[in-house]
Amino acid sequence: MSHCEANALTGDTYTRRFDTGPAGDTLIVNMGPQHPSTHGVLRVIVELDGEYILRAEPVLGYVHRMHEKMGEVKSFTQYLPNMGRVDYLHALAWNWAYVGAVEKLGGVEVPERAQYLRVISTELNRISSHLVWWGAYLLDLGAFTPIMYAFDDREIILDLLQIITGSRLTYCYFRFGGVVADVTPAFVSGLTEFLARFKSRLPMYTDLVTNNVILRKRCEEIGVIDVDMARRYGATGPVLRGSGVAYDTRRAEPYGIYDRFDYEIPTFPEGDAMARYMVRMREMEESVKIIEQALAQMPEGEYLSAKAPKPAWKPGVGEAYFAVEGARGKIGAYVVSDGAKNPYRVKLRAPSYCNLSLFAELAQGVILADAVSIMGSLDLVIPEIDR
Repeated sequence: MSHCEANALTGDTYTRRFDTGPAGDTLIVNMGPQHPSTHGVLRVIVELDGEYILRAEPVLGYVHRMHEKMGEVKSFTQYLPNMGRVDYLHALAWNWAYVGAVEKLGGVEVPERAQYLRVISTELNRISSHLVWWGAYLLDLGAFTPIMYAFDDREIILDLLQIITGSRLTYCYFRFGGVVADVTPAFVSGLTEFLARFKSRLPMYTDLVTNNVILRKRCEEIGVIDVDMARRYGATGPVLRGSGVAYDTRRAEPYGIYDRFDYEIPTFPEGDAMARYMVRMREMEESVKIIEQALAQMPEGEYLSAKAPKPAWKPGVGEAYFAVEGARGKIGAYVVSDGAKNPYRVKLRAPSYCNLSLFAELAQGVILADAVSIMGSLDLVIPEIDR
C-alpha cells in the first residue's frame, strides 16, 4: 500500500469503504479540502486506476453553519442577513427568495419601483457571480490571465452595488415590502457606463478564451450530462440548460416583474462542459438586456412600502414557498409560521447541492484532469451546499 493510501484510509470511514479491491490495484486519494479546484471546503474521495477514476464520493459538512436551524431562533427580520451568507456570489437572489416567501406568507405588497430595483440589483449580481465562475474555472484549467479581466469588470459591479446596499459581498438589500435604499444619480450613471463597457468587453472574452482551442479541448465532449441524468438529480440552472432544457424559474414560475422584459433563455443541447460554459456566457448578455430595460421602464415612487412590516412584525399562521432563479439554478425558500415572532421552520433549496450530486456518477471512467474540468463546469458554491 502506498503512503497516500495509508494516509487516506487511516481512521476514516469515508475512505475505508472504498478499500474493497485487491491491495495495490487502485489508488485512493483526496481532492480537498485543500485542493484548489474545489473552490472551498469540499472534499472528494476518488479511487483511481492509473489516471482514470473508478469511483468518486463528495464529502460535505466542513463549513456547515446551520442556517435553517438559525431561522427558528431569530425573528423574521433578524434572519435577513443570513441570506447573504448562504451563497456569497449571488447573495441578492437568496435575499429575494426568503423575502418573497415571507411577503407571500404575510400578504405584503411591494411598490413598483422596488420591483425594478430588485431586478436591476439581482441581475447585476448575477453577472458578477458568472464573472467569478469564469475567471476561477479558467484558473483551474491552467489559464491565469482571464481571472484578471473578470475581476476588473467585477470590481466595477461591486462599486455600484456598494452604493445602494452598503456592502460588497454578503448583501442584505431586500426588505419585506421593498428594498433598503433607492438608487442614486451616481449609481444610474455608473451603471449605464458599465453596461456599455461590458458589452464591448464580451467580444474580447470570446476571442481570448471562448474560441481558444486549448479551452475547447478541455471542455468539449467532457462531462456529458443527458437530460435524464439532470432530471434524476434535480439539476437546474446552467447545468440543466447546458443539456438543452429551457427551464428558468424567471419564466417557468414568474415572480416579480420578469414577465415585462424581453430576453432569451440560452440553451445548448450538447450537455458537455463547453455547453455549460456557453450558457453562462450568454446569460451575462441577457442580464445586460434585462437591466437596460429595467432602467428604461423604472417608474418613480416608493422604494419601500409605507405599510412595510416593522422589526417585531408577526405574519400570522401559515406557510409559503417562493422560488427564484439564482446563478447556479433554482433557489427555494419555504417558511412556516405559527404566529410567533420567529419562523417555526425555514427550509432552503440550494441548487449547488443537486448539481454536485450528479458528480459521482458523472466522474466514473474519466481521467482526473477531466474531473477538474467537470467540477468547475458545475459552478459549485460550497457554503450554499453546507448551509
